[in-house]
Amino acid sequence: MSIMWLIIFFLLPLLGCGFVAWHVWVMLPFANIYKGVILAAMALSFLCMFFNFIVGLDRLPTWLARVFYEVGYSSIFILLYLVMAFLLVDLLRWVGWYPIDWFYSSAKGSLLIFLAIVGIFSYANLHYYNKVRISMELKSDKAMKQPLKIVMLSDLHLGYHNTRADLAKWVELVNAEHADAVLIGGDIVDFSVQPLLKADMASEFRKLNAPVYACLGNHDYYAGEPNTEKFYKEAGIKLLRDSSVLLHDDVMVIGRDDRTNKRRKSIARLMDGVDKSKYLLLMDHQPYHLEEAERNGVDFQFSGHTHYGQVWPISWIEDWMYENAYGPLTKGKTRYYVSSGIGIWGGKFRIGTRSEYVVLTIR
Repeated sequence: MSIMWLIIFFLLPLLGCGFVAWHVWVMLPFANIYKGVILAAMALSFLCMFFNFIVGLDRLPTWLARVFYEVGYSSIFILLYLVMAFLLVDLLRWVGWYPIDWFYSSAKGSLLIFLAIVGIFSYANLHYYNKVRISMELKSDKAMKQPLKIVMLSDLHLGYHNTRADLAKWVELVNAEHADAVLIGGDIVDFSVQPLLKADMASEFRKLNAPVYACLGNHDYYAGEPNTEKFYKEAGIKLLRDSSVLLHDDVMVIGRDDRTNKRRKSIARLMDGVDKSKYLLLMDHQPYHLEEAERNGVDFQFSGHTHYGQVWPISWIEDWMYENAYGPLTKGKTRYYVSSGIGIWGGKFRIGTRSEYVVLTIR
């Protein structure tokens, strides 16, 4: 697995940088010194991502950390689309459909690529801020005194890019539902709790007008699980780590620890002692081995983690990686929903995917 991530996050981006750099050098209609300045700026933007990993952002002033974060992690998505753009240009050039004089030292060709990238990512940024309300209604064959309304979120990734101002808007959306409970399926924190503490985001969570329950995600572990757990407590969030809670005497919510913890309980062990006459709702951040929930009598499983790739065509790769990378699924009597998340890590871009929150009614 470590070799795969090394290839995905280091080798392929470096090859992409070389591919894009050559095309930019050939296409720009400027003197070599100006081409060098532009390529140097592009390289520094990309290297910000490695700086963020190696040095860390908590040592920097918040405003500067935010700049490094946005520039560094946005560059990887822009690099992907530059690679695709130049591959398309090469293909069209080889079949004779792209003017050759737009390829070498061309103002027209350079302007075409620039406007295309600016247009795509301007749309992607605006699309990210459009939070889609997903309505779900599930009918239970188990006795319930009354319908239960639950708002479900995942992958908030609060930190240097998703700020308290963003969180405040999400809290307003949730409160407008007047739900009986709020469930958060992992990754409240992005990479560090420090920006959450500095901005006092805990007080924003306390404005939610319903009890909040959450399970851990992999990013919550990246931020340091003890730090995350302490923040949850301050924010008034009940953390379910391989534990459960009964809602309104009818729905048992079971929060599974993230698979980052190799010693977490199996679903079979989690079900020991659970009253199966209740409606069983499982939160498991990463949607692996979905058959385990079906095998152990879970009525509904909520997961996140995938973001559905954030931008196309990564969503296609995730469709290949996961049994269900996004949306609803039914296996036997068990229903599932894998959310693309209300937040995001890295650049605030959505292309071919959406930011969402789920309003679930169980009857």
